[in-house]
This record gives sequence, structure tokens and C-alpha cells, in this order.
Amino acid sequence: MSRWTVLAIPVDGVSEMDRNARTLAVFDGSAEEAESALLEAARTYEHRLWKVNRREIFKCSSRSYFLRIHGRMATYGLLLQLAELIHDTAEPTSTFPA
Repeated sequence: MSRWTVLAIPVDGVSEMDRNARTLAVFDGSAEEAESALLEAARTYEHRLWKVNRREIFKCSSRSYFLRIHGRMATYGLLLQLAELIHDTAEPTSTFPA
């Protein structure tokens, strides 16, 4: 079982001060569970909108989606990515993959 992180990276419709990536979830699971969690995040994440009027989800890969969410006065584009932990210095047996 691997450790996963779901990231939301703003790419469109946000100011320069709001371009930081956000961690939406951190969990342990299989690759299939992680991909399911990523899709669920794409279906539910609202960024800074009070009410989402329209949601467009574009699949880039099984581990990456482009999400465009439309509100009444703003539209945001975000890249949602799934990241798998491959090395952790806190784990004495952790090694880089070959």
C-alpha cells in the first residue's frame, strides 16, 4: 500500500498571490483507490467559489485532471494531480525506486 497526495494547482483565473498548490487529501491506499479519490476531488472541489454553476472535468491521464469551475462572477482552472510518495527520510527502509 502506498501513501498518496491529491494536489490542486491553480493555472487559470487566479491572481499571482493565489497560485499556490493546495493539498486536498493525504491517504494510504492502492493505485485504484487513489485514482478514485482524485476523480472524487475533481467532482467536488470548489476552490474559492460559494456556489459552482458549472463544472468541466478534462482527463489528462489516470492521475491528472484539468478542472474548470464556473461561478456567478469568476471561473477558475485547476490542475488536479495525484502524487505517490516514493521516498521519505523518516522511514529507515525507504529507498528510491530503481
